[in-house]
Amino acid sequence: MATETDLIVVGAGPTGLAAAFYAGMRGLSVRLVDPLPEPGGQLVALYPEKYIYDVVGFPKIKAADLAARLVAQLDPFRPIYAMEERAQELLASPEGFSLTTDRGHTYTARAVIVTSGLGIFEPRRVGADGERELEGRGLFYAVRHPEEFRSKRVLIVGGGDSAVDWALMLKNVARVTLVHRRRTFRAHEKSVGELLEAARRGELAVKTPYALKAVRGDDWVHEATIEDLGSGTRETLPVDAVLVLAGFLTKPGPIANWGLAMEGGKIAVNTRMETSRPGVYAAGDAVTYPGKLKLIQVNFGEAATAANHAAAYVTGGKAYPGHSSDRPAPASV
Repeated sequence: MATETDLIVVGAGPTGLAAAFYAGMRGLSVRLVDPLPEPGGQLVALYPEKYIYDVVGFPKIKAADLAARLVAQLDPFRPIYAMEERAQELLASPEGFSLTTDRGHTYTARAVIVTSGLGIFEPRRVGADGERELEGRGLFYAVRHPEEFRSKRVLIVGGGDSAVDWALMLKNVARVTLVHRRRTFRAHEKSVGELLEAARRGELAVKTPYALKAVRGDDWVHEATIEDLGSGTRETLPVDAVLVLAGFLTKPGPIANWGLAMEGGKIAVNTRMETSRPGVYAAGDAVTYPGKLKLIQVNFGEAATAANHAAAYVTGGKAYPGHSSDRPAPASV
């Protein structure tokens, strides 16, 4: 197996796929390294069936479909995927850089683009009795296939966008109860309005301020105890599934030890998406700079900027992107 490419992209989420595509347009060979089993990042891992509304050119598109389109757009450039491998150490090498992974592999490249997103993330647990014991056995921290919940009694825990959005989507196929420990929600105002209106119509139940205190079951969860935080009264609900959608805890992971300037746990970059280490670029949710906006569309622009400047670094030329219509299509298109 070849271990050398012009460029290594650390992270195969939407920003990484976009960066690899633009690098391919500039004629670079690319390897993508990602700990997940398939490309697409959180789009595929956390909410594949959720619609995304803020990608230019798509009035709405499912997360998994957007990931599939990004992969298909990149395919003609024959990228090399190193999936289920976590980047560990980045060292200088005669070729430029040497990247080792937790699988014991070493890859070399002349430049690197870090698109690791939020870094290493794990679900924010709520500390309910039985929570860890029943993970994956009726208690979940993400929704992959909504049809799995059809005609089920589903308890959703959380008050952010993910909890509210999934309550609105699942109410059409399941009997949904949503509990949140505060009376106010952290979700988009329009979505919260739709949620409360649906509750008034009896399409689902919303209980605030309530907290999940316990889940019980044998091979599968079958009941949950919730507590009214105002009165202290507890009640037990029969459930077929519990969705704890309270967000995720994140940390940079091994990348924090790569000698890159960091600010608030993010990689500091300039307008060329250059890090403090020459030849290493970064883009997307992993980076920070004055005025940074956390939008997928902005991340795509950063990916293009990082890839074009990385190409200039590799070739010794200028970061002139040209126009795609001037470039012959790859032979495999």
